Amino acid sequence: MKSYTVQPATTLRGEISVPGDKSISHRSIMLGSIARGVTTVRGFLRGEDNISTLDAFRAMGVGVEDDGETLRIRGAGLHGLSEPADVLDCGNSGTSMRLITGLLAGQRFFSVLTGDQYLRKRPMGRVIEPLGRMGATIFGRSGGDKAPLAIVGRQLAGISHTSKVASAQVKSALMLAGLYANGVTTVTEPHLSRDHSERMFRYFGADVETAGTTVTVRGGRELTGRDIVVPGDISSAAFFIVAALIVPGAELLIRGVGVNPTRTGVIDILSAMGGSIELLDRREVSGEPVADLLVRASALKGVEIGGEVVPRAIDEFPVICVAAALAEGKTVLRDARELRVKETDRIAAMATNLRRAGVQVVEMDDGMEITGTEKLQGGMADSFGDHRIAMSMLIAGLAATDSVTVDDIACISTSFPTFVELLEKVSVR
Repeated sequence: MKSYTVQPATTLRGEISVPGDKSISHRSIMLGSIARGVTTVRGFLRGEDNISTLDAFRAMGVGVEDDGETLRIRGAGLHGLSEPADVLDCGNSGTSMRLITGLLAGQRFFSVLTGDQYLRKRPMGRVIEPLGRMGATIFGRSGGDKAPLAIVGRQLAGISHTSKVASAQVKSALMLAGLYANGVTTVTEPHLSRDHSERMFRYFGADVETAGTTVTVRGGRELTGRDIVVPGDISSAAFFIVAALIVPGAELLIRGVGVNPTRTGVIDILSAMGGSIELLDRREVSGEPVADLLVRASALKGVEIGGEVVPRAIDEFPVICVAAALAEGKTVLRDARELRVKETDRIAAMATNLRRAGVQVVEMDDGMEITGTEKLQGGMADSFGDHRIAMSMLIAGLAATDSVTVDDIACISTSFPTFVELLEKVSVR
C-alpha cells in the first residue's frame, strides 16, 4: 500500500490489544539462539524488523519452529553459531544491526551485515568504536561508520565504557559482546535507557549486575533456554493513547501493555500534559511489568520536556508531537538530539508535517518548540519512509478538519502490521 487516507473521527471507542513489544521480541531471538536448550516465545511481534533478526539467526544455523502462535528456538549455545553462507540483511532494523554486530564481534567466523537504503545511512560508529576497544575487527563504509559492515570475529576483552548518550542499542550491543569477552564489561550511561536487555540477561542466567545507570556483564557463562511471553509494545500503544486523548469523547482500553519504568516516559509526559491514562491490573510477565491502559479524551496543555525522561520516551516523540500540536500553549522538547539519527531525522520530519497541518514549529538542534492549535488542517503528509512518522500523521488525521493522506505507508509493517486495521476498528465516524 503506497498511501493511505484517514478521515476525521467523531470519537473513538473500544478495547484493543497491540502487537508484542519489538525490543523484547528482538532480544528473545538473540538470547534464545545462544542459550542451551529450547526457548519458547509467545506474543512475538511478526513485523519486518523482528523477522530480519529471526532470519539472521536461522542463517547462522539456529533451528526455529513457528506454528503461528509460538516460536520454539533450539538454542545453539554460547559458541554454537555457524558462519553464515551469505550476507545478513537487517532490512530497516537498527536494533538488529547494532545488537547483532556486538554479538558477532565475539564469534570465531566472518560475517557481513547490511540493510535497506535508510539503514545504510544510519551511524554505526557509536557501537563500532567501543567494540574496537574490546578487540573487535569491523570494517564499514565512511570509515567504519556506515553499513555494510564486515566483521572478523575474534576473542574479546572486557572494557569500561561511558556512553555520551543514553542508548539501549549501544548498551545492549556491548552487553552481548561482553558475554564473549574475557573479564568484565561495564557500560555507564548519562541517563538510564530501556533495560530489557538487563532483565532478559538475568532471566536467561547471565552474570549481570546493575547499579544506577551502570550495567556490568561477566563473560563466559552459558545461558539456559526459557519460556517468554512478550507483552504489548508501549511504543505501538502510544499511537492509540494519543488518539484517545485528542479525539473528543474518546475512551479506549488497551490490554496487556508492557509498562517497564524505562519505557513509560510517554505516559509520564502525556499525564503531565493533562492526559487521563489509568494503569489497571498491574502484573509481571516473564520478568517484565504489564498493565491494561484506560485512556479518555482530555484537554491537553503544553509542557517542557527534557532530561532523564527523554531516553524513556525516545521512540514515542513523533506521536507526542501530535499531542503537543493540539495542546494549549507551547511544548518545548530539549535533549533529544538522538531523534535526528533514527530511521529519518524525526525532528525535521515532524516539523515539516506539522507545519503543513498549520502548526507553528521552531526547530532546535536537540529538539523543537510546538505552539498548540485547536484543530489541525487536512492534506498531504510525508512518511519519509519512517514507520513512526507515518503512524503519527495518521493519528493526527483523526483530529484534523479534513482528511489526511500519508504517502508511502508500507514502512508501517516494520513494527505494526495491524495498525490500519486497529485504527479503523476503534474509529467512529
